[in-house]
Amino acid sequence: RGTETIVTAVGDNKQQIMRWAMAMDKPFSTFEADFKGVRTSLSNNYRSSPELVRIQHVLAQALDEQSVHPVSQTDGTFKGECCSILDYASPKLEARKLARSVASDIANLKLAPRDFVILVRQKAGEYAELLEPAFAREKFALRNEAGMVGKVMLQELMAEEFSTFLVIILRLAMTPRAGGYWSTCQSCLASMRGIDSDDVIRQSKLVRELDSYTTELAARFSHPPQSKPASRSLVNNILNFVGSEHVIRSHPAYAQGAWFEKILDATAEHLLSSSTHTADWSSALDMYEGVHSIPLMTIHKSKGLEYHTVIFVGLDDGAWWSFSQDEIEATAGFFVAFTRAKQRVIFTYCASRGTRKKIATLYELLTKAGVKITTG
Repeated sequence: RGTETIVTAVGDNKQQIMRWAMAMDKPFSTFEADFKGVRTSLSNNYRSSPELVRIQHVLAQALDEQSVHPVSQTDGTFKGECCSILDYASPKLEARKLARSVASDIANLKLAPRDFVILVRQKAGEYAELLEPAFAREKFALRNEAGMVGKVMLQELMAEEFSTFLVIILRLAMTPRAGGYWSTCQSCLASMRGIDSDDVIRQSKLVRELDSYTTELAARFSHPPQSKPASRSLVNNILNFVGSEHVIRSHPAYAQGAWFEKILDATAEHLLSSSTHTADWSSALDMYEGVHSIPLMTIHKSKGLEYHTVIFVGLDDGAWWSFSQDEIEATAGFFVAFTRAKQRVIFTYCASRGTRKKIATLYELLTKAGVKITTG
């Protein structure tokens, strides 16, 4: 939190300032002294179980020795080791056993695929190439969210405002029992068009427009698109209804260069790939959002997300080759990965990918927290 305060205070060049702060021996104390900053401790943790919070605190102290021990406000529901390091004889065995383990947990613990995430340090595509077939054999799809859709990373596309709105309005128009999407769609549309919530007249007009449009949309595009022109036509139709000028005004990033066009093209491409081999809109939109897929992503892209179980594949020198160049920043990234979990964290290691000498510090921290290495 201290580095966030530094960034907010200075404003520009956020990445450089963050690197500067993390490179300092005691950035929080320095900020307090230089700017008369007041440290406010956040003691409650509403995401992670008590045991995970205990381990997190060991990691946090490596970054800030004055970090306050947080108090978990979440019950621990997982029976067994909530954190472990699994050593595998080979990447193929690793992939096979991880897939079987996840499939078993989904069945026995009544979890959903999106309750899991597979995190990697880098080169997500290479890991996905080996892991995807193993998960497919267990009848589960693994989705590389670090992969590219056109010129946009999939996870970035899923977070884009227009892509999100497109799914909402298509859910409303095309799927049964979609009434729950009505208020969300109306609110998003009103925000983009600059209509205040207390403007009764304009809100009433908006409701009539939305009702009429969704009826027309369902009639014109009754089936998911099966070609790129058809998919782009649908995307353009929705954009024209909202008004491109309204979308750009409410989301200024879309006015910069060719970014908005890249988003529109990627949206159409992803919608088409999600619609292939699907018979109805519900299935196509589930594919678009990855509802039934297990996500694979990099640590960096996991910020702000949370999962029942985090599986970190590749706790080795090969993945963390630059660890010694900026140990504090790398440890902070490691901490981010760990804190995505609500109930369990699994680290995996294969000697064929690299030793664990360079990242001995991370292993020492985990050992200090009582995390054990076992054979996978």
